[in-house]
Amino acid sequence: MGAMPFSDFFKGKKGAQVPGEASPEGVTADDKVAIVEDIETSGSLGFWTTDGSGRTTYLSNWIVSALGLAADRVLDQPMQQLFIPVEGEVDGRSLGLRLGTRKSFAGLAVQASRDSIDLVLRLSGRPLYDAEGEFRGFRGSAVDVTDEFRAEEEANRLAKFDSLTGLANRHRMEQRIDSTLHAFRTAKRAAALMMLDLDRFKQVNDTLGHAAGDQLLQQVADRLRGAVAGRGEIGRLGGDEFQVLIPDIDDRGELGEIAKKIIQILSQPYSVEEGRCSIGCSVGIAIAPYDGVERDELTRAADLALYASKNGGRGQFRFYAADLEHEANLRKRMEEDLAEAIEAGHFTLEYQPVVDLSDSRVVALEAQYCWSDEERGRVEADTFLPVAEGSRLIIPIGQWGLRRACEDAVQWEHELRVAIRVSPVQFEANGFVAAVEEVLEETGLDPARLELRLPESVLLGDGTKVDKALAALFKLGVRLTLDQFGTGLSSLSYLRRAPFNALRIGEDFFEPVLGSELGDLELVRAVVALGGAMGMEIVASGVHAMALMEELKRLGVNQVCGFVYSGALSNEQVLEEISQGEWILAPTDSGIQRASRRTVFRKIGLIHEDHYYDVTLRNLSRTGAMIQGLEDVPIGTMFVLDFGQGQLAVCSVRRTMDDTQGVEFEQELVDDGAGGLCTRHRVSPYELAAAGVPLQALPPGRYTLAQGLESNPSFAQFKLSANAPNQQAA
Repeated sequence: MGAMPFSDFFKGKKGAQVPGEASPEGVTADDKVAIVEDIETSGSLGFWTTDGSGRTTYLSNWIVSALGLAADRVLDQPMQQLFIPVEGEVDGRSLGLRLGTRKSFAGLAVQASRDSIDLVLRLSGRPLYDAEGEFRGFRGSAVDVTDEFRAEEEANRLAKFDSLTGLANRHRMEQRIDSTLHAFRTAKRAAALMMLDLDRFKQVNDTLGHAAGDQLLQQVADRLRGAVAGRGEIGRLGGDEFQVLIPDIDDRGELGEIAKKIIQILSQPYSVEEGRCSIGCSVGIAIAPYDGVERDELTRAADLALYASKNGGRGQFRFYAADLEHEANLRKRMEEDLAEAIEAGHFTLEYQPVVDLSDSRVVALEAQYCWSDEERGRVEADTFLPVAEGSRLIIPIGQWGLRRACEDAVQWEHELRVAIRVSPVQFEANGFVAAVEEVLEETGLDPARLELRLPESVLLGDGTKVDKALAALFKLGVRLTLDQFGTGLSSLSYLRRAPFNALRIGEDFFEPVLGSELGDLELVRAVVALGGAMGMEIVASGVHAMALMEELKRLGVNQVCGFVYSGALSNEQVLEEISQGEWILAPTDSGIQRASRRTVFRKIGLIHEDHYYDVTLRNLSRTGAMIQGLEDVPIGTMFVLDFGQGQLAVCSVRRTMDDTQGVEFEQELVDDGAGGLCTRHRVSPYELAAAGVPLQALPPGRYTLAQGLESNPSFAQFKLSANAPNQQAA
């Protein structure tokens, strides 16, 4: 049948002319058939027919050839097995459904069902009935529109996708977010939006050129596809800004892992024609409907989270929280005040002793920045230094701090070193090594007495530039310490090449973990072993208790600093201590030093049955917390802790003493990207909407679970101590 001329389908058909018979226009039926056959043979128009059951009874030879099939494999097959509608066809109905309606159709775009065949046809057809009115099948025409369709498809692709990376562009991402949020509101589903910004990308453009920058962006796109692994839509909004939309996910633990994976993958070195380079990545995350139900809301929330992650030190992720907007306003004002404080000279340095555990002798002093502000009073370095780094004000602050530390150290006993933290922004600034050399020459400080504490993030910069700077500093004779080791992304292979004298582990290692109130001592043991293998000393900071100090000494840590020995001292106090002879510090667990220990101390809510209590959170870890405020609480009591903004954690009391309880969470908390912890899930706005609350992003505040409880609440079972005076019934 496939090889049969189409003229055979005219012969003997009702209404067709007899061959040789002239038409009123003077054209015979044979002429008409010849014209049709010429058109069909030319490939500009094809014909097809089916029987009453939808099986193919005729298909023009050029279409059969284009399908790459033998004629006997085409005929008797249902048409819908040969052709499928192209993506974006008007109503998306299959060809089989079209034929099943037994109604005429025109202009239906279909493509070969085999992926390997590039053929697009525009079909038209009409149903055929015999003299008795019985349905006999379809007869129709087909036009080859492959080239036209592919050209239009490419034009549409260019309008929706970024030409450099092949990722969705801003316009397409806006459409996808709008359509996803609209559909998901009806289905009560969640979706996450990630905003990504590349760190140090401008540096690549400036040093290696825009061609290298383009190659880098293409590699970033490929790595993002691998990291997201088809779970969501990835878009490039322009420049070095990217966006990822991931449907059906609201687990912040899982999202945090995806964000960490993206940051880690994008932070690995890149090879471009002009050489090797390294960049970083910051991520902000917002989740619908918790953080927004409309595109503008959700995008703004993700933007605020991204802004917070960049200002928190870069190479981080942050979840949106309701207080970020307030935080952003405070940060902007603080930037302005910091700029004025530099000019006014409102900064000072204090020094915390570093003690050798073998003989309790002070061997170094860690310089710590202090800012005295007229309105804020004394501002802690942990508060203003991230703001200074985000605004690059850390460069003039760091230059001042380096000079002042060296000037002070010249006055000390000869053996004492001075250690000062160097920001990645400061390290990467042009002329940093020259500035260190200049300060040493002008102050006369022995380079061996200057210790520069470099965070792991400096290793993510331009590899050639980092190697050159470290080598120059080593040549100067200064001591180099890798700060906060184990919290960043540095590789062990790099440690073998870099000229570091010591590894410094921070207080994050000593947060309570399951099985140890002293922290992750197994990890400390591994770092000590690594340092020993590489000939590096191990310094521990933030040591707050005698028991921890003794354990670190047993594990082989060389030096420690923290309130177990001393808080930070002014330079005058340092000079006074030195004047008394050899400086020996005895560890202690009492007095001001113990009171200075950093703890969690804030009000949270506690729900028990249908009562809501205000209590104080004293300690928090992934697996549990210490709360204060309720008396006579038996072990085994079940509570729900309300951390605010829909964060509820089910827990049970494991130990109790007076008005303080230690509780264990039913589900572990997860990293919030800012050095804190948060719950995996939150109260769903869909559930609140079902209870009569308007569907909206979660506002800050408490969630008492009051809906659905009995109208007559029971009596409160627990008495509030003086630490938590305000009891409320749910």
